[in-house]
Amino acid sequence: MELGSVVEFLENKIILVSGVTGFVAKVFIEKILRVQPNVKKLYLLIRAADTESAALRFQNEITFVAGDISSEDLGLKDSNLKEELWNELDVMVNSAAITKFDERYDVAFGINTLGAIHLVNFAKKCVKLKVFVHVSTAYVAGERTGLILENPLDGASGLDFDAEMKVIDQKLNEIKTKGASQKEITLVMKNLGTERAKIHGWPNTYVFTKTMGEMIMQQSKENLSLVIIRPTIVSGTYKEPFPGWVEDLKTINALFVASAQGNLPCLVGETKTIMDVIPVDMVVNAMIVAMVAHAKQPSDANIYHVGSSLRNPVTLVSILDYGFVYFTKKPWINKQGKPIEVSKIILFSSIASFHGYMQICYLLPLKGLQLANTVFHNFFKGVYNDLRKKVKFVMRVAEIYKPYFYFNGIFDDTNTEKLRMTTKGSRTETDLFYFDPDSIEWRDYFMNTHIPGVENILQQKRAFPITKVFRSGHVLSDKTITERVMPMIFIQSSRMGNTHFPVSHRDKTYFQRQLLSKMTLNVLRNQIGPAPICRWKPMSGIYAP
Repeated sequence: MELGSVVEFLENKIILVSGVTGFVAKVFIEKILRVQPNVKKLYLLIRAADTESAALRFQNEITFVAGDISSEDLGLKDSNLKEELWNELDVMVNSAAITKFDERYDVAFGINTLGAIHLVNFAKKCVKLKVFVHVSTAYVAGERTGLILENPLDGASGLDFDAEMKVIDQKLNEIKTKGASQKEITLVMKNLGTERAKIHGWPNTYVFTKTMGEMIMQQSKENLSLVIIRPTIVSGTYKEPFPGWVEDLKTINALFVASAQGNLPCLVGETKTIMDVIPVDMVVNAMIVAMVAHAKQPSDANIYHVGSSLRNPVTLVSILDYGFVYFTKKPWINKQGKPIEVSKIILFSSIASFHGYMQICYLLPLKGLQLANTVFHNFFKGVYNDLRKKVKFVMRVAEIYKPYFYFNGIFDDTNTEKLRMTTKGSRTETDLFYFDPDSIEWRDYFMNTHIPGVENILQQKRAFPITKVFRSGHVLSDKTITERVMPMIFIQSSRMGNTHFPVSHRDKTYFQRQLLSKMTLNVLRNQIGPAPICRWKPMSGIYAP
């Protein structure tokens, strides 16, 4: 497969990106604008009430488009815009996903499964489209063990898309007929998703619905040049646009935060379990190279595992040890102004042993405190609440991440390695679009890049509080897009020597009103690396993202 120049290919191209509020999409957009400022146009598809709410233009390269991938034709209401996209698009990139492991089944199915189908159907109507890149997850493999190949999922485990749709509709009709409250409906649909996933051999609703989406895309793509990127556990940036860009406090980041606060005494998992971690900038570089390679020469070898377990594995125990060493040397300060003493996390290979330990060390004392509060008129209420939150958090982490802490698979990356080889012709582009996990020294990466990045994002959340406006099924208003989406997408283009940033009076007023410090503003603009970490008091109690 010949590659040629990636940078030259991007020039004058028109690209549609969905899932633009997600981490992978933000890094992708930043990279495209930085390496090729002469890209003709980026359409950023965002879930919004109407076109007026989303189509906010800044500079000339970017157009926000109101849409909804869970609807036919991506929910686009403007017929002229649809015709424009069908006639002009060169590339489509989908990174939209509901990533919450225990999301409502109907909501996750709508985005991860129906959304994938609608995007492929839309792409097949684009007369100039050269390639469609879909970001999936390596964990569509389910609970397989051993070497997991980069193979398609056609008919995986007898999954029936139509049958699952009927299950969802029937359950919704059933509980609505009974007059269930919205809270009750949410709980029932969450449980349904987990139940259906486990019946078919997947650990959670997220990977189950992503599996169905990927499977149907492969079956319905026809002559479409489709590229499927399967990243493993996506972590903070390795190098670009600056080292340690972390976007959220989920998965391993949640472990680091809880460990720093002294709120994670134990976990379940095997000591030899490999945590397949890959920095987000490597995922994005692989996406871009695959995109260009398949645009120029479509191939059936269109699935790429982007991970580290085969070429440069790091174990769960090592990651937990990095956190322990880091927070021992640089402890957080508790609400009393004293350093938090961290301890090594105990890893139980047996679920029974874990539950026994929790029962003796935490649940029994919790019951004792509950009894003492009854006798002494809630004298120990604060202690009881703190311990209850801690127990609840530990049990939830163990339950949600258990499949990954016991995972015994290794992701083959033969196709991805061949893709890496195609960049060898140009030293400049090899350095520009790096995605070789063997180059990572894990201890240095976690201790000096990723964990400081986790601290940095937590510090930014304190300086610039963010409410949960992107919850499942939420439709963004004009105010939300102006005040939340725009600040998250502003991207530096180093070749142009300026920053893509909102310029309207409304945007300026917003930032003036927030009284953001120059340092925080620069971090939001991605003009500098992570801000220096100062000693600050983390929130009391459990931080459970």
